[in-house]
Amino acid sequence: MLSVDRRTVLMTGLTTAATRGRTAPRAFLAQVLGEGGAQVALGARPITVGAHASCDLVLNDAQVSRRHAELNAVPEGVRVKDLGSTNGTWWQGSRITEVVVPGGTVLRFGGTSVRIGASEAPMVAPSERERFGAMVGRSIAMRELFAVLELAAPSDATILIEGESGTGKELAAKAVHDASPRAGGPFVVVDCSAISESLIDSHLFGHVKGAFTGADTVRRGAFVEASGGTLFLDELGELPLAAQAKLLRALEAQTVQPVGADKPVPVDTRVVAATHRDLSRMVADKQFRFDLFYRLAVVHVALPPVRQRLEDLPLLVAAFYALRGAEPGSIEGDNLARLERHAWPGNVRELRNVLERAWAISGGAVRFGDLKLWVDATAAPAFEGTIDTALGFKEAKERWNDHFERRYVAAVFAANGGNVTRAAEHAGLSRKHFRELLYKHALVERPASDVDAD
Repeated sequence: MLSVDRRTVLMTGLTTAATRGRTAPRAFLAQVLGEGGAQVALGARPITVGAHASCDLVLNDAQVSRRHAELNAVPEGVRVKDLGSTNGTWWQGSRITEVVVPGGTVLRFGGTSVRIGASEAPMVAPSERERFGAMVGRSIAMRELFAVLELAAPSDATILIEGESGTGKELAAKAVHDASPRAGGPFVVVDCSAISESLIDSHLFGHVKGAFTGADTVRRGAFVEASGGTLFLDELGELPLAAQAKLLRALEAQTVQPVGADKPVPVDTRVVAATHRDLSRMVADKQFRFDLFYRLAVVHVALPPVRQRLEDLPLLVAAFYALRGAEPGSIEGDNLARLERHAWPGNVRELRNVLERAWAISGGAVRFGDLKLWVDATAAPAFEGTIDTALGFKEAKERWNDHFERRYVAAVFAANGGNVTRAAEHAGLSRKHFRELLYKHALVERPASDVDAD
């Protein structure tokens, strides 16, 4: 079976346009020293090390800066670049700014030691294709994702898909099913967040008639319905711990015990699971079973948000036009620039809604360049990083901070499914402060009576 760590999927790929025709970088792992130390694979693209949750290798160390250093695999070894950290990056007793180190090196970031070792993780070259199922993309991130899913699809390996809301997790699961030998079997979708806790067992494993009050007929359950095909468990992170234990048993034994039944029922079901939550962090917080996590994450991938693959916007626009049976014409121009300036907190789903609204209000206009394109002003625009030197220092700085603040809050709010409490915890802010930032930037409407509720 193919086993690929999530970070490996997004960071590796030896045969890319950038590396063809010259010596390719070797595969390395950066591993935190100590029991249970985290590790991350280095491949075709740099990774960041720091204390902030957005870093690829997150260090829980008060001496580590939010974005402390950058590591990049190169033919000669690993290039280590300090990103202006407060307490420095150290190698062989010396503080370094930028240097290439060999495998076996131990680096120190703040008070944490990290070993650079040879990676045994599989190195997957980006796919040559720009489509996998209904998903499209020409960015490195998407083509590396396609490459892993293309390899994993023909097997029966379980797959765990992480990604923000609207990134297309169900599309990815369906594409895997359609590219597998199970394509002729059923594809059953279960939204774990939409089932009451008391009915989860019945929904997943079935029940016999009379098993409980209201059980007037036999229910087969999702596992049995998906037998011979694929069961897609969406929003897996919402599954209660008791149900997680039963799901693990079903995966291990390929049998299910319907509620009220005397004996188990055999099934032949492949499971693909998805969540917008960080299951690794939930495992650390004992909110998700570690054994179930590793049983599901035989292949572990993450779908990149649209803001991290803006080069895919023309391809996405063309794909949505194709679904309408229409031609977009030239996609370059003001409308594309308008899309590129947006932060896309709702990701591909939001882009589809923007286009559908534009088609509805543009009359006979069909070509993309002629659309009356309106991007929701309540969502944060992407900040282009330019500084208006015509302004005084204080005003220019305030404008820069305002752009950053609005974009950051919008992205964190979207990544946490619109839940203020979780978003505030992620950002390290009080719930009240985070909510005020949402009101300040018109990301949500301030109610007439400001009640402390989601």
